[in-house]
Order: sequence, then C-alpha cells, then structure tokens
Amino acid sequence: MGLGPPRRPSRVADLLNPAAVLLPAANVIMQLALPGVGYGVLESPVDSGNVYKHPFKRAHTTGTYLAAATIGTDADRALIRAEVDRVHALVRSKSSSPVSYNAFDRRLQLWVAACLYRYYIDQHEFLYGPLDDEAADAVYQDAKKLGTTLQVREDMWPPDRIAFDEFWKRSLDELRIDPPVRAHLHGVAAMAFLPAPLRLLAGPFNLFATTGFLPVEFRAHMALPWSAGQQRRFEWLLTALRVADRVIPRQVWILGYELYLRDMRSRARRGKRVV
Repeated sequence: MGLGPPRRPSRVADLLNPAAVLLPAANVIMQLALPGVGYGVLESPVDSGNVYKHPFKRAHTTGTYLAAATIGTDADRALIRAEVDRVHALVRSKSSSPVSYNAFDRRLQLWVAACLYRYYIDQHEFLYGPLDDEAADAVYQDAKKLGTTLQVREDMWPPDRIAFDEFWKRSLDELRIDPPVRAHLHGVAAMAFLPAPLRLLAGPFNLFATTGFLPVEFRAHMALPWSAGQQRRFEWLLTALRVADRVIPRQVWILGYELYLRDMRSRARRGKRVV
C-alpha cells in the first residue's frame, strides 16, 4: 500500500503522486504563457517535438528530460542536454514572427524551469498543502537542476524561495497568450491530438482538470471560465487523487522515471539518438 505524501521530501522527484498524470497540460500552458516560449513552440520546425503530429514521442521526450534532470546522473543530464541543444539550435524566430525568440535564450529557459518546479510543488500542494520549511528548502535547491540541465546557469536560479516568489510575481507581468498560442494550448488541454474515440472520451475531462489546476491568472489568459460548481467537482477529483496516492506505491512513480533513464542509456550505447 502507498504511504501517502513523503514526510520529509528532499528532492523534487519525492513529490510525484497521481496528480502528475493530470497536471502536464496546465504546466505547459504556464510555460507557453511567456510569448517567446509560446511562439517558439508554435512555430518550431522540429516536427518530432510537435504534440499534434507525434504526441507519444513528445510525451516520451518530456518524461526522459524530467527523469534525467531529477534522478539522473551528471552523465544522464549531459546526454539529454546535448539532445535538447540539437533541437533548440533549430528554433529561432523569423522576420514574420510576432515576437523575437531564440531557444537558447537563458531567460526563456529559466521561466520554463520555474514552471517545471511548480509542476512538482503543485502536485503536493493541491493534495496536501504546503511543505514545511525544511522540506520546501531542500526541494527548492534540488529543483535548480531543472534549469541547469538546459542552459540556465546556477547563479541564475533565484537563491531561495522568497527570491523565487519575487521572480515569479515579476514574470507574471510579462505573460500573455495570443489567440494562435491560445488555440494551440486549448487543443493540448482538450487532447485534440488523440484519435477521435480517445479524444472524445478523455478530452473534456482533461480540459476540466487542466482548468482546475491552473492559477487564476492563467485561466484568464486562456479565457477559460470556472464556476463554483466546477470548483466543487474539482475538489472531489482531488479527494480521489489523495485516495489513489494511498493505494499506489510511491515507488511506481520513481520506477517510471527509471525506465525512461534505462531506455535513454540503452539508446546511447547503441549509437542512437537518446530520445
């Protein structure tokens, strides 16, 4: 049987729980709300990373990155960084782009890393509330690897949680989601990339869960309505996730990350691209 939330987590991976299954679309919306990130994804020429064309490969790539960044070795992180760099080298704004962007821009990558940190924190806080200070500080320091596995320098990561909160609040003023990016993200939340039977079955529920997990500022950017009745149903969903967390052994979530790492290492040994 699962034991519920870890008593004293010391790393971001310790926060994994069943909410991890439903939070990704909300976190993607948060990432792409920074225009340089949003248009970089929308206009990317890299088809293999396009969730509408290759949804399962996209999910596999993201999972491998998160596994390497959170529980991988330095060698694992070097492998995935090289692959991400190869792809990012192709992502540049054009003269026709609404905003200027460069996928190697450390400022954009820092925002993505900050959102990924929130992905793990949100899993715990939606189900169990805030961590105690000691655990929160340990998790926060571990989370800097979410950025340094990209191009973010260690000294760019806000030094403590207070500084992070200030960075987050400042960043909110820079966010906007233009109609083309909003349409892309609405499709992600509604699972428009899946075959019709799966899309019709899972899409409305995933859009509901995504809207519930979004902070109010991001709901506004997405023009997603939210009522008191929806909030009550969302609270029922959180109760179900807490029950699931007590049934599913915590090791299952870490095993999933370990499988990603084994696959990446195997592909590297065989001289194949790691994702």
